Amino acid sequence: MTMFTAMNLNLNLRTFAAPFGARTLAMRVPFTYGRKGIPPRARPSHVVEVPGVRQSVLRQPVASLVNDHLIEYPTPVNLSYAWSFGLLAAVCLGIQLATGIFLAMHYTPHIDLAFASTEHIMRDVEHGWWMRYAHANGASFFFAVVYTHILRGLYYGSYAPPREAVWIVGVVILLLMMGAGFMGYVLPWGQMSFWGATVITSLASAVPLVGDDLVYWLWGGFSVDNATLNRFFSLHYLLPFGVAGASAVHIAALHQYGSNNPTGAVSTGNKVGFYPYFYVKDLFGTVAFALVFFLFVHYMPNALGHPDNYTMANPMVTPAHIVPEWYFLPFYAILRSIPDKLGGVVAMGASIVLLMALPFLHTSPFRSTAFRPVFRGFLLLFVLDALILGWIGQCPVEYPYVEVGQAASVYYFAFILVLVPVLGMAERAWLARARHAMAGTTTPWIQRGIIMSKSARKSRQLRWPWK
Repeated sequence: MTMFTAMNLNLNLRTFAAPFGARTLAMRVPFTYGRKGIPPRARPSHVVEVPGVRQSVLRQPVASLVNDHLIEYPTPVNLSYAWSFGLLAAVCLGIQLATGIFLAMHYTPHIDLAFASTEHIMRDVEHGWWMRYAHANGASFFFAVVYTHILRGLYYGSYAPPREAVWIVGVVILLLMMGAGFMGYVLPWGQMSFWGATVITSLASAVPLVGDDLVYWLWGGFSVDNATLNRFFSLHYLLPFGVAGASAVHIAALHQYGSNNPTGAVSTGNKVGFYPYFYVKDLFGTVAFALVFFLFVHYMPNALGHPDNYTMANPMVTPAHIVPEWYFLPFYAILRSIPDKLGGVVAMGASIVLLMALPFLHTSPFRSTAFRPVFRGFLLLFVLDALILGWIGQCPVEYPYVEVGQAASVYYFAFILVLVPVLGMAERAWLARARHAMAGTTTPWIQRGIIMSKSARKSRQLRWPWK
């Protein structure tokens, strides 16, 4: 465009815009995806303000936020369905918030009325049974989705730098979920609710010097009573909104560096917009999740619950076997595996908090476990170990369950504290040795730092990408 053409265009626009006042349009350079694509936050901001023309709707404050993070967000093209569990976790959170608000309208947080108000919701409130079953099963599905989301992060190395903040905030979300889930389990005021609250809150007595006073402070008296129930109801109502806020921080931290991908490679190219490609992919995953979820709500609503919780809480009768919900069983097994009370409490807390240390214990030159065959075997053993701990958590405290739980607990901590850093250092040494051995070769594929199979060379696809 010549200088005279630009002057004429500017003059014509000013003449056209004169009757409309001083409103202006910010004309931005359009964002194009491809090998030279860049994230929305780094888009060039060459703005030409044209008087009299209103700015695009997608550039308005709220709309631009949605556009940058949900529509034009550059997403790696090779993401699988394993990445859909993040959205499914948000769907579960929405289900819990919506059903929980409606249940709170009819629930009475009083030890004499809590159980009756729960039955009132089930029998008398219009569609109250559906709200209660959706909320109860939604908690189990929420934890199942989040645990799968964590497993995907472990397998593909999503905790590795530079995404430390994403992983740490995710562990904080897990802690908030556990707090909300435990307090929500107490609210129906059944037998397992009362005795579960008694056992878990009594763990605070293991704290040296102030343990007993801390337990009385948690209870609001000398036993789990009306004050305890009221406190748990208030916190259970509040914590999900904390989870929602932490989730927003989680997404913001993720979009700072972009999503990981199955290869673990860092690339600014080969990306497409989130909409419509991954929108449709996540929509398919959401529909599949909804089918399974509604199957449980309508046909197996009590499959994931405990039958003792349909008996009103009685402080004079102790259940034969006190167990928490299934999503707490692995950590409950670690607690029971250590004979010392304080040691068990510390180990149970460390089993969750230590997950935050994974980004700093990661020493491997690779992110994705797809290129770490030795580590992949130990990771699969770690998953099997977590399942064994879940099984041990519901078994009685006797031989051989105690010994099996202790062995599984040892491997749980050994994997995080020993295997993750040691295997990473070993892989770094193996890589250095391989590079040294290949230094004198003249094969162009090796000179470029890439080992490729014969078939991969033909298709020009990387077999073993170096980090």
